[in-house]
Amino acid sequence: MSSSNSEQIYATGRRKCAVACVRIQPGTGKIKVNEKPIENYFTTEAIRGYITQPLKVTDTSHSLDIFATVKGGGLSGQAGALRFGLSRALIKKDKALHDVLKDCRMLTRDAREKERKKPGQPGARKRFQFSKR
Repeated sequence: MSSSNSEQIYATGRRKCAVACVRIQPGTGKIKVNEKPIENYFTTEAIRGYITQPLKVTDTSHSLDIFATVKGGGLSGQAGALRFGLSRALIKKDKALHDVLKDCRMLTRDAREKERKKPGQPGARKRFQFSKR
């Protein structure tokens, strides 16, 4: 890569058990996730649209290259982590985008985590069938 480190911006996003490390730099709009094009990693159009929302809202989709590493969780959690990390990186790049992203609720960490399984029960909320006799 020929670009200097001063042009690269790093940010981290989290969702459920997933963690995304995002790096943005000036470019042509390439998005790579775990060294693969986004189309190969996130195969559904809906998830790709969800991830690229911050770029569309801020109108920066064709001026930045995005390289991300995601670990843990499932595809939905990884997509949420990537979207959050991307939003944070855009704000580091340009503070003026903060209000736009905040209004679209892209800067809020989704704190919902999996509830733990309770002892003596089959799941977190599920109970064994009650038998009167």
